[in-house]
Amino acid sequence: MSAANRSADKSAVAIEIKNLTKHFGAKTAVNDVSFNVEEGHCYGLIGPNGAGKTTTFSMMCGFLIPSAGSINILGASPAESGALKGKVGVLPQDAVLPPLWPVGELLSYYGELSGLADAEKEARAALEKVQLSETWGVQAGALSHGMHKRVSMAQALMGSPPVIFLDEPTAGLDPKIAAQVRNVIRELKGKHTVVVSSHNLQELEELCDASAILDKGKLVSATSMAELTGTTAEFRVQIAKGEISVSEVRALTGAKDARMEANNVLCVTYDGTIVSVEQIITDTVALLASRKVLLTGVWRGKRLEEKVLQLT
Repeated sequence: MSAANRSADKSAVAIEIKNLTKHFGAKTAVNDVSFNVEEGHCYGLIGPNGAGKTTTFSMMCGFLIPSAGSINILGASPAESGALKGKVGVLPQDAVLPPLWPVGELLSYYGELSGLADAEKEARAALEKVQLSETWGVQAGALSHGMHKRVSMAQALMGSPPVIFLDEPTAGLDPKIAAQVRNVIRELKGKHTVVVSSHNLQELEELCDASAILDKGKLVSATSMAELTGTTAEFRVQIAKGEISVSEVRALTGAKDARMEANNVLCVTYDGTIVSVEQIITDTVALLASRKVLLTGVWRGKRLEEKVLQLT
């Protein structure tokens, strides 16, 4: 299938994981894990420490060889030497740049090693994507942590690979720089398949189309983000200011219950056979507005963090 046809067919599978297993001696880090990543999607890899997330990510990138099972990335196996060349770009969590190399020279060198026809042009374009064109002549060792992370991300983007792996892309970044990195990821969606491994669940909920959740080496969920967070007949309202009458919310047509949760969040459960979710949300927001209650957000189902805690 051509690249153009794959882009048009959003249901095409870019990454296929089958019965993936990894042993380290007597310890099984990943145990019979299977899931697919559709082309053009941003896919989250989620799990607590020790869940097997990093090991799975490393096998997908070709850094580790599976003990059993298979990984197929656009028809190539990461276990085969050189098979991912031109297909995959990777941002490791602890990427280290040689400190004495100027950024532009270093990225150009990496591009030449990857076989890019015009490595310098690709390096400049990648730096522009991460808004760091001004660092071309700066030594890598003089970069701040945030700049270092974005330069490493630029290296992963060079050559516009169809699949991009990002491990903790915003870890340790200040809010402004983290927002810039998230914007880069949003721009990649639809044009590239992006796999993001992160502990920042709010970020993954915002960016990802789907996700796999691992716990103790096993897959506990692999589904779309909408299905994962919206399977329950409930929604939540973030309250900024104002007094709420929970009893009034409970009296709305179709409402089954209403309660206040931590951080000033109103949770409403409803009967979907009586009222549509659109209607109950509209009625609730209208009621709160009539009481001059200020809101900052409304979302359906459970937040990703709640679902992950429930599943793991």
